[in-house]
Amino acid sequence: MAEAAIQTRDMLMNMGPSHPSTHGVLRIVLELDGETVHRAIPHVGYLHRGYEKLGEDMTYHQYIPYTDRLDYLSPLANNTAYALAVEKLLGLDVPPRGKAIRVLITELARISSHLLGVGTWIMDVGALTVFFYTFQEREELYDIFEMLTGARLTTSFSRIGGLAFDLPPGFIERVRAFLDRFPKKIDELENLVSQNRIWRDRTVGVGVLPKEKAVALGLTGPNARASGVEWDIRKEQPYLGYEQYDFDVPVGRNGDCYDRYIVRVEEMRQSVKICRQVLDRLPDGPVNVDDPNVTLPPKEKVYTKMEELIRHFKIISGGIRAPMGEIYSAVENPKGELGFYIVSTGEPKAYRMRIRSPSFVSIQALEWMLPGYRMADVVCIIGSLDFVMGECDR
Repeated sequence: MAEAAIQTRDMLMNMGPSHPSTHGVLRIVLELDGETVHRAIPHVGYLHRGYEKLGEDMTYHQYIPYTDRLDYLSPLANNTAYALAVEKLLGLDVPPRGKAIRVLITELARISSHLLGVGTWIMDVGALTVFFYTFQEREELYDIFEMLTGARLTTSFSRIGGLAFDLPPGFIERVRAFLDRFPKKIDELENLVSQNRIWRDRTVGVGVLPKEKAVALGLTGPNARASGVEWDIRKEQPYLGYEQYDFDVPVGRNGDCYDRYIVRVEEMRQSVKICRQVLDRLPDGPVNVDDPNVTLPPKEKVYTKMEELIRHFKIISGGIRAPMGEIYSAVENPKGELGFYIVSTGEPKAYRMRIRSPSFVSIQALEWMLPGYRMADVVCIIGSLDFVMGECDR
């Protein structure tokens, strides 16, 4: 008697939203045949943050601390991106020293973000040692951020019209010391990882995203450049005087996990190059726009003079009345294009605010990238995109 044919069917499995390798509260519904992924559906929305609506309920200055909590791995860059958007709406131009310091802190934030992204990704794949190497350098950067802003994670340093204050004594020397030794640390990272046979087996040819598909999905930043998309807002649509600095934009060829790793490592080298140029040509002068209706007074005057206390209170609570109109402003954040769309009706707060967050765009690529790979590859591909759910569920 012939044996009955074995009936099989694909299995549905939830990966997340509390899985450590989904890099936040991301849930992916996987349709599996054994360990092979047939279908992947990302599900977002577990944070319920409402950041866009909060931006419509607060004055422009009041909203600055909330930008820290978008991509909370690069708050200094988020602050600057939002401040630039409001300044575009107001028609303000920050003094040269303020612009240069913004470039410095955003490039340091880029290095910090990539150190965490690369370190945790490689740890996900099984190489724990590299994580300690990258976090040692990231800890030094956090000490530098604390020296500058008084905070390590939620910095809130940029202001509408400039910065909270100028660089403190000893800060430039501390940053130079870091920049002098950090390239050797990148070399150590590459010696550990780049030609490691296991790492190459896990990343070369895995999670391939062709150039045309990356463009169609709207990917930006390192994920797009690894696929051969030559687009960097710092070069194509310069802001903060980036056109004055000499740096290269690394671009990959294969669009696989390995290229996404190489692009981020090279971006750290280029950020070091930019930071050195900023320090070498840092101009003197004020860091804030000279407009008492926009710029907050220095803290020491707020604490000692009644007039400055009143001005501070009016700007924060009463807000800045921006002209009617709408703007879109975007910057090259560590994870890609972070943009703010603001509609103003002349009130001291935005009538409409929308945030173009790169992590949200990157996550949609998973549905296209994961089918055909094994479960172990899913963890590697997720790590290669380096998204953070804080700016996804905005």
